[in-house]
Amino acid sequence: MAKEIRLQIDDETYAELVRQAAADGGQAEPDRYAQQLLTADLARPRFTAAAKAFADEHGRAFADEFGAGSAGHAA
Repeated sequence: MAKEIRLQIDDETYAELVRQAAADGGQAEPDRYAQQLLTADLARPRFTAAAKAFADEHGRAFADEFGAGSAGHAA
């Protein structure tokens, strides 16, 4: 079930949120855009940990099969 969080931000922060929402395609209202940012920010460490675990487990086999590539092309 979805939960609601109420946050107070200053006018400058709100104006920047509006600018960023508009620059990101303007499809979301500022509150919806803030929700998307917060959700993505909270999910990032979990994604990064999973990616690291995958690379640790399968990286050597992938490099053996396809080559390690060059450091200049790292993501």
